[in-house]
Amino acid sequence: MACESSSVKPAFFLSLLCFLLGTASAQLSSTFYSSSCPSVLSTIKSAVSSAVSSEARMGASLLRLHFHDCFVNGCDASILLDDTANFTGEKNAGPNANSVRGYDVIDTIKSQLESKCPGVVSCADIVAVAARDSVVALGGASWNVLLGRRDSTTASQSAANSNIPAPTLSLSGLISAFSNKGFTAKEMVALSGSHTIGQARCTTFRTRLYNENNINATFATSLKANCPSSGGDNNLSPLDTTSPTSFDNAYFKNLQTQKGLLHSDQQLFGGGSTDAQVNAYSSNVATFRTDFANAMVKMGNLSPLTGSNGQIRKNCRKVN
Repeated sequence: MACESSSVKPAFFLSLLCFLLGTASAQLSSTFYSSSCPSVLSTIKSAVSSAVSSEARMGASLLRLHFHDCFVNGCDASILLDDTANFTGEKNAGPNANSVRGYDVIDTIKSQLESKCPGVVSCADIVAVAARDSVVALGGASWNVLLGRRDSTTASQSAANSNIPAPTLSLSGLISAFSNKGFTAKEMVALSGSHTIGQARCTTFRTRLYNENNINATFATSLKANCPSSGGDNNLSPLDTTSPTSFDNAYFKNLQTQKGLLHSDQQLFGGGSTDAQVNAYSSNVATFRTDFANAMVKMGNLSPLTGSNGQIRKNCRKVN
């Protein structure tokens, strides 16, 4: 829509409309809960630190929970909703079933916040802050999480199946999937760096392991014992074998030596348009940290529900 008009009154209202449409995140603020729930950030940080200390992998799980939430109709905590008679939720969608974790940690945080500030803090904001705190707990960069998201009253399994990028995507497919959400190829590469932590199931990389040639032979052999050609679908391997619980730039260095675990990982490096970005992050961890943090802020701003839209769930698993 063209934001211009020749007459004064229509021009004013058109400009106002364009401003409102173009600033979905304008209603989000880093100080949203400063008076209504001043302990929100410390409460979330403490719970995340405890969870990650108990199991380092949980940091990656909470980060991924935020990503899988935001890429499906925006950052609205729809991923947390259990199935109901009215809708089939996202938990059992292909990319999430037997895979997405961290629901219990979010429940714990929500329970603590409901005790301190009943009906104030949204599940969507908890997920967004927990993702940031998880990265920090594993040595990554911090960023200011804008707050004020509200929670959805529905979920969509079909949207989850169609919007979350698959590990089988080609480079062009990855660029397209992220472009659909407003991200540049550079931002896609930065966000892919989240695979410097966490683990993947054998079923997601078996085809790469046994059928692809752009994989380090020694690396492949080391993985096959835990990921046989048939069976062992849920056996886990780290996405970054070098430092799987440290949020660093080793993921990109692994790609340079054909040690990307997923097909989609190695697509980022192999003669394509993103090689230079992988090289840049491999040689300069500070650049990666900065770009990743900026991209995470942008992701957290995907189509939030604000104002009177949505609700503040009392229980993150069900609508009020």
